Amino acid sequence: MFNRMISGVASAILLTVSPITHAASSLPTPTKADWIAKEFSFNSGEKLKDVRIHYITLGDKNKPAVLLLHGTNQPLSALLAPGFAGELFGPGQALDASKYFIIIPEGIGSGKSSKPSDGLRMAFPHYDYDDMVTAQYRLIKEGLGISHLRLVMGYSMGGMQTWLWGEKYPGMMDALVPMASQPNELSGRNWMLRRMLIESIKGDPAWAEGNYQQQPPTLKTANIMFSIATTGGTLAYQHKAPTRALADQLVDARLAAPVTADANDFIYIWGSSANYNAMPGLNRITAPMLIINSADDERNPVETGILQSELPKIKKAELLLIPASAETSGHGTMMQAKFYNKKLQTFLAETAKP
Repeated sequence: MFNRMISGVASAILLTVSPITHAASSLPTPTKADWIAKEFSFNSGEKLKDVRIHYITLGDKNKPAVLLLHGTNQPLSALLAPGFAGELFGPGQALDASKYFIIIPEGIGSGKSSKPSDGLRMAFPHYDYDDMVTAQYRLIKEGLGISHLRLVMGYSMGGMQTWLWGEKYPGMMDALVPMASQPNELSGRNWMLRRMLIESIKGDPAWAEGNYQQQPPTLKTANIMFSIATTGGTLAYQHKAPTRALADQLVDARLAAPVTADANDFIYIWGSSANYNAMPGLNRITAPMLIINSADDERNPVETGILQSELPKIKKAELLLIPASAETSGHGTMMQAKFYNKKLQTFLAETAKP
């Protein structure tokens, strides 16, 4: 799967670029744009014309390029928040936006990129992580004309895609930083809860085989349950909610929030991880790798020992395991770059080309 190349017409259109708001005033103004693949062939065998990939950039295109990949159902604004961009993109920081050209694409199925809710609903082609990585590669090569990346770095879904980048395009980057992820196929609680999230939505009569007029009510409750179960950190939750009353307040706040997601988009994007498995191709990774995980990650429990047993298969890899605490947030810890910004800076210095 990992070496499969996209067939079809390789043409692209770069649409109007416009500024967007961002968290830190010391950063270059981010811009947003869309790139269109006139035809895209998916691993499922399905094809789709005019596939849109939305993305934002920071900095000068003539500087070394850094590709950042977001998590499942994560808005791009999360990567511009003070806890992430404010710790990484500023002057003198690891990913100083005055020294790097930072590219943050939205994956197929997310945000303003092509997705089921654009109109095709459940007739949208079934995509997987390999398709997302291929689309990102085409954006970089065809849309932006960039032939090499200083770094590929991603969180959660983006972390798993970082593993695939290292296998599919081993000579494309100087370094890799997968975060909150592992190379093994989805299994255990991680996959079981994803499956239940999908089944809960499909089992709601209001879903109507994807032809609903309003979002099915189960979308909200299933998503809240999944989020609480797989993100947040045991110690952090206990610190925030040491009594039932405080725990109820956290739940009430989530129940009161409006639904901004789409049920079909949810089914597709959570299901897109079903065939992920980077384990067989680990020996193809040649770029130095810094793997950053947290000890309280609910989706990638360190107790399994899976990652540690696979590290010897990678030519040059180092694991940074952030200890669990009341300040970490389980699977969401990587959005607090204060825990790893110095290590990332050291890693980039060590992998700099002479």
